[in-house]
Amino acid sequence: MSAKPEAAESSPAPAKSKKVLIIVAALVLVLVMVGIGAYLFISKRNAVAAEDGEEPTVSHAASHDKPRAPPVYLPLDPMVVNLADPGGEKVAQVGITLEVADAKASDTVKAYLPTIRSSVLLLISQKTAEELLKPEGKEQLASDILRKAAVPFGGGRDDAHEAEPPDAKKKKSKNKAVVEYPVVGVLFSSFIVQ
Repeated sequence: MSAKPEAAESSPAPAKSKKVLIIVAALVLVLVMVGIGAYLFISKRNAVAAEDGEEPTVSHAASHDKPRAPPVYLPLDPMVVNLADPGGEKVAQVGITLEVADAKASDTVKAYLPTIRSSVLLLISQKTAEELLKPEGKEQLASDILRKAAVPFGGGRDDAHEAEPPDAKKKKSKNKAVVEYPVVGVLFSSFIVQ
């Protein structure tokens, strides 16, 4: 009689293992289908972006393939500038630091610092205190300074294209090569408007 209970216990076990096997196979199939769907979705989105002339999205891991050199900063002497306010009583004291691409670019930019500094002084003197006190005004000033810092290196002359229709800009930007100038960023180390 002891043999019969062992036989009765062994027959339900294969049925349970078949159920577990079917569930695992179904889960693997679902995971494979989700992976294929994600791949197709991303590849279609990248193809649409390529047709529109945009850069396809790059995964976070792929964007860090090339190690970048740490940025190099080039501080300018603090500037005190009369602003364009009526009465000429407002002044701005601005500390600016230029972010350059690398140490070699730093040496190149140093040769043109008097020209860049003069352009920045003229640019700030055309602003009003009201413009410079707003965050948008500071951001616009940083953008304008970056454009002015590219002038000695053949850049910053985007004003000629502003009169063209928007469609012409789109067509030109697809064929236009990206030019990198030595100054890649503008940072404010101090900003006082009185």
